[in-house]
Amino acid sequence: MTKAKLMWQSRKALAAIGQSRLMSIWDSFFAHKNQPVAQILITRNDIADRSQYLNAQNTLAETLSMGVIPIVNENDTLAVSEIKFGDNDTLSAITAAMVNADYLFLMTDVDCLYDRNPRKFPDAKPIPVVDDIDALQADVSSKGSALGTGGMATKIVAARLATATGTSTIITKSSKPGNIAAIIRHLYPPMEVDSETGTVLSVPSIPPPLHTCFLPSPSPIRNRAFWILHGLAPHGTLYIDRGASIALANKAGLLPVGVVDVEGTFAQQEAVRLVVIEKTSLGSLSPTGNSNSISMQLVSREEEIGRAVVNYSSSEIARIKRLRSSEIRNVLGYADSEYVAYRENVSLHASASGDKSRPDTPSGPRTPTKERTPEASVVDLKSWKIE
Repeated sequence: MTKAKLMWQSRKALAAIGQSRLMSIWDSFFAHKNQPVAQILITRNDIADRSQYLNAQNTLAETLSMGVIPIVNENDTLAVSEIKFGDNDTLSAITAAMVNADYLFLMTDVDCLYDRNPRKFPDAKPIPVVDDIDALQADVSSKGSALGTGGMATKIVAARLATATGTSTIITKSSKPGNIAAIIRHLYPPMEVDSETGTVLSVPSIPPPLHTCFLPSPSPIRNRAFWILHGLAPHGTLYIDRGASIALANKAGLLPVGVVDVEGTFAQQEAVRLVVIEKTSLGSLSPTGNSNSISMQLVSREEEIGRAVVNYSSSEIARIKRLRSSEIRNVLGYADSEYVAYRENVSLHASASGDKSRPDTPSGPRTPTKERTPEASVVDLKSWKIE
């Protein structure tokens, strides 16, 4: 047996030992407030299956309704590296979405998010509020504490996931747990009632401790759409054209004619990434420097827009890509569906869809929607690949 395998098995055994000790500490801590707690261990496999995901969601809801605080952790004794959450930040964001939490607090080794690393730059400025996470310009070089998994970068990922489901996400310092109560008091200041007039008086708000608040999406992703996007591990990638992505944004299903290429090996009813690929030609001067000599380079730009549960396997889609739905039977000998993926089995990232609620497959003709012409912007050449 290899040394790496022995170390991996030892870590699982140590995780089993540590779980009971951790719960003993939590139980003793909350006992001082007569607050019962429960342990809930989750693996990514638990949420990859729809019925198990709903069972976990119902268990969390019932536990909270009983007045019991669930202590959620990844089941490290059973999880394998290929299907692990990878960090507690992601697990906490998924759990927050499952219980429809109002707030998610991510505790770290700095007070808040800064525009630059405060350890290297004393003039770094804190970022108190983030309302557009896609436009965020911040330093995420913090690598996390010795007792945690993940650093500031994983917290940004978790914040993106949680805010997309309607949960406000707050980053603050872990060594100051009292910050949580202070921030909540600032958000919901106590009210006093005048004993003589009965008038409700607001108490002056005390400035909160340093923190960063990521505001929730006004149109959150819920239920099945969230599960497809974040609960399922993708088994491959479908590259689609811009026309297919516009159709998906307008609530149509994914047709084979819109599929450009297939990557990976996957079966029917498995999840895949949806990546829009656009190709264009860029002119450049020839190496001789002759301005009359221009060579053309084919450039492709890729953008992941969401996830889908497919009706066909990877080998089947590779055979029917770029074809009309009427041609599927001639190629495969059968046609399980005219769609590669039904619209209700497609979930788009916020940036790819104006309406982030759960979509439906259209039952009749769809009224065409004029595509909005994007405003001029600076192109990030790092995201382009030369072929």
